[in-house]
Amino acid sequence: MAEQEPEELLELSSDTRSTLEQHNLRPLWEVEDDMGHLLDDLEADIWKWEDIQAAIDGIEADVPIADLPPGFQRRVAVPINAEHAISNTIYVGVQTVSPGETAPSHRHAASALRFTIDGHEDMKTVVAGEEFPMKDNDLVTTPQWEWHDHVNDSDETAAWLDVLDLPLFLDTLNNTHVFENHELERQPVTKSQGYWASQYGRGRPAGEQKDGSIPGPFEGNQEPTPPYRFGWDEMEASLRQRADNDEPDPYDGYSLAYVNPATGEEPLFPTMSFRAQLLNDGPTDAHFHNATEVYFVIEGEGATHVDGEALEWGQWDIFVVPPDAPHHHEPDDEAILLGMTDRPILEAMNFYAEAGIDG
Repeated sequence: MAEQEPEELLELSSDTRSTLEQHNLRPLWEVEDDMGHLLDDLEADIWKWEDIQAAIDGIEADVPIADLPPGFQRRVAVPINAEHAISNTIYVGVQTVSPGETAPSHRHAASALRFTIDGHEDMKTVVAGEEFPMKDNDLVTTPQWEWHDHVNDSDETAAWLDVLDLPLFLDTLNNTHVFENHELERQPVTKSQGYWASQYGRGRPAGEQKDGSIPGPFEGNQEPTPPYRFGWDEMEASLRQRADNDEPDPYDGYSLAYVNPATGEEPLFPTMSFRAQLLNDGPTDAHFHNATEVYFVIEGEGATHVDGEALEWGQWDIFVVPPDAPHHHEPDDEAILLGMTDRPILEAMNFYAEAGIDG
């Protein structure tokens, strides 16, 4: 059979194209080329899961991973706020891998994580030589310059949230993004499951000083984030213990931060912080801050009021609160959100500001 041209291989059906355009979504391979300049006039916005689902289903049906061009060889639907990303510092996408597929191994300068939406114990993301199972609501880190690939050995399509600081490199800092493909489709598995957790959990290697020893060119003044899987069962149990025993934060309800396992402290990455956030005590108080916040609804329904606009959300929806916008959350009953913010960037330069809003 004659080899097809890349344009033919990447042709989306008219239904998929229409779904993407109607709901401010784009496939990753089209987003890449537009990165490298700042987004103007970021606004509060929401992407409903039913629309995202239709888009990723269409992309999955139209484009096998093997047909994608070299580079970011990933099948992703990207929420678009303005032109090519959700903000100037945080990139969010929803990625799928079909049964039997592998998203090939690569590595890059950007820090990244995967938050599993619809997973399976036989769906694995492989990072720095270890296979990490991707069960529902698990969070797996992909530190800077670590090889990673995604392998679906289950009989069901898996979907997860990709979060990277890619726009910070390419847009805000106007920096060249360092990227490399692995010579193999799948990196060699060189460590048993649980290795990285064993090195960064409650017990630590005796006599060793953790001093930025993760291989790669990106060594700074902070302890590097190791590869790590935060299992949801443990995180949810801890979150509910907090809700049963402590007073809520007036603005964010009950929150638990995902900490850097090497230090036991926030932020998870030098550029991004993440938290599991339980809302079950009525509306939160209104406040504003100069950081961007992106939310993924793990469970529940409700609304977040942003500068007078109500963003009504349900399970697996994604929404964004832009800098300086007054906002508060109002769950219908109980809801759990994954909160993502670029606050660490501002705090590192002593630029972060936050204030409550009276009645």
